[in-house]
Amino acid sequence: MFMTITATGSTEVPATDLGFLLHKHPDRAQAFSTAYGQAHVFYPEATAESTTAALLLEVDAPALVRRGKGRGRGGAPDAALAQYVNDRPYAASSLLAVALRTVFATALRGECRTLPERAAAPMPLRVEVPVLPARGGPELVAKLFEPLGWRVAAEPIALDPRFPEWGESRYVALTLEGEMRLAEALRHLYVLLPVLDDAKHYWVSADEVDKLLRFGEGWLPRHPEQKLITSRYLSRRWSLTRQALERMELVRLADADDIEVEAIDNAVEPEVPEEVAERPAPLAVQRRESILGELRAAGAARVLDLGCGQGQLVAAMLKEARFTEVVGVDVSARALDIAARRLRLDRMGERQAGRVALLQGSLAYTDKRLAGYDAAVLSEVVEHLDLPRLPALEYAVFGAARPRTVVVTTPNAEYNVRWESLPAGHVRHADHRFEWSRAEFGRWAAGVAEQYGYRVRFAGVGPDDPEVGPPTQMAVFGHAADEQDQQAEQDQQDGKSEQGEMDESGEKSAKEAVA
Repeated sequence: MFMTITATGSTEVPATDLGFLLHKHPDRAQAFSTAYGQAHVFYPEATAESTTAALLLEVDAPALVRRGKGRGRGGAPDAALAQYVNDRPYAASSLLAVALRTVFATALRGECRTLPERAAAPMPLRVEVPVLPARGGPELVAKLFEPLGWRVAAEPIALDPRFPEWGESRYVALTLEGEMRLAEALRHLYVLLPVLDDAKHYWVSADEVDKLLRFGEGWLPRHPEQKLITSRYLSRRWSLTRQALERMELVRLADADDIEVEAIDNAVEPEVPEEVAERPAPLAVQRRESILGELRAAGAARVLDLGCGQGQLVAAMLKEARFTEVVGVDVSARALDIAARRLRLDRMGERQAGRVALLQGSLAYTDKRLAGYDAAVLSEVVEHLDLPRLPALEYAVFGAARPRTVVVTTPNAEYNVRWESLPAGHVRHADHRFEWSRAEFGRWAAGVAEQYGYRVRFAGVGPDDPEVGPPTQMAVFGHAADEQDQQAEQDQQDGKSEQGEMDESGEKSAKEAVA
């Protein structure tokens, strides 16, 4: 994975100033460790007339697979092969953007103590990326870079020069030329390389909005392709895209009125792309609603949220009076602090505060405090444990605490092929130790139910794809003895009803005989 930046100059304004601006000496080859491999910076040429800095990223493909715990998308053989045979080591993507931010962090900020006036001034630059994925073709490359002041040459790369009839690949050889500040050029590349690839090779979280606005400052809010850039950069996560567009609209209005952003009405509603506006509720929201529905159906009043994280589900339960006691448990003290702030425990009235408790504890150990509750929820928890530790959790929850109802949700690994931003060989979150297919989850849940005297049924959360199922799978456990008692009671009621009908029929027959 390779990229070069060339500056031209003269004896009076030497091109070797590029070394000062990048904070990398032209006489040395330097190596830097990144999350995805080794990055190298070197200078193929360094003269007053022309200086070229090269960034080479050696992607450690096996390490990427190990980081993803070696699991493919749903376990299909072709997906497993795609973990090793792909374009990641060769084609510029979000991995190169991460390396660029890691290696040239100071240059991205536009800082140079040695030559501050040079960092603040435009300079003639040429950027070359030999292999760049371009979903949208050369036309889209031009639409993205030309409005920023670049002269663009995007030459399509043939699938195989020996077989021209195969046509062109989705890759282009990109050359950009223009006069601009080096920091601006680096920011353009940092944002637009993954946009053209249309994939992020790491999980996109809320902090990506801050990165986009930080590196897009000064050019993205007025870019004619702003909506496309925002949507692709954030992996088409509609909630994050909407948030970013709203914040950019505030910036635009503030600039127009020459006032601070904080002075603008927070209720600004920007125009949101139709494909973004019509998207359903986020999966996390759908998951909470499904869990709440199961708890209501079970008639649970005293509920444990095991692995409660930052307390979103706890907060949702406290809004319903039917839940008279809600206990959040997590091993992370930091997560519990955030949950306490989210719930505003310090401002709660005495009655409301009596309904909620936050406890620190590990689910791998039995805890007497967790016994006697109506229901327990393990929402997106089990996949964070190493498989050898699962039996300890099973005993602690199903054997020792033994609530009447247990709701478990976990990602459906088969659905991972539908996440365009998720590379083959990766799980959905870096901390996931595994992700189960529906069959694997079913076998685990059935084994737990049989071992600890529960019955289990399954449901899905999110859109149910006919081929790979829903994105989230859910198991609802109930005491087998309770279900048997309920069935016996129902059978008894049915028997009484039948006997009553028989008695009524017999009485009617006797009256008819007398008559």
